[in-house]
Amino acid sequence: MSILIRRFLVVVLFLAATASEAATAHRVLVLGDSLSAAYGMDSQQGWVALLDQQFGDEVQLINASVSGETATGGKQRLPALLDSHRPDIVILELGGNDGLRGYPLDSIRKTLAELIKLSQQSEARVLLLGMKIPPNYGQRYSSGFAALYASLADEMNVALLPFFLEGIAGHPELMQDDQIHPNAGAQPAMAAAVKQALQPLLAP
Repeated sequence: MSILIRRFLVVVLFLAATASEAATAHRVLVLGDSLSAAYGMDSQQGWVALLDQQFGDEVQLINASVSGETATGGKQRLPALLDSHRPDIVILELGGNDGLRGYPLDSIRKTLAELIKLSQQSEARVLLLGMKIPPNYGQRYSSGFAALYASLADEMNVALLPFFLEGIAGHPELMQDDQIHPNAGAQPAMAAAVKQALQPLLAP
């Protein structure tokens, strides 16, 4: 066998292996707001980019997060995203802006349920990232808002990270000056929390 033929076969085998790895990689769509859009920092400092680096070729992360996004805005964009990317898993990180705007809890819950249903209809598994809002919105509203994520996850049989900013919210050193958005120092912890919740969904 000539040297040229051997080199050709090596290249073909390499390309075949690469294509196989790409085909078996889990496609994970992240649909979120500023918490997932790396607001106030370079995109490569955000938790999605950090998680992407950790997974390497095992997972293909597609970040469709937009600062200021509401659950309704996400619902309008999700069908096209599902059709375009055909994700195996959808990470839903929405609802926080709806709560901060004081939207009715029933309306937020209904829209999040529709996002989950759209994802499931496309045969994607769902990881729901729970959120909380400050207590100054009133105990009844704040408690009801926090509870709706667990209720939805249980009712619709989806994975849940109970509170996305656990150990971060309320710690000024991990927040930007607005005390709403986590800073770059908080992003590794956010990535670690999502990774732990996501791992079971990546199992064969």
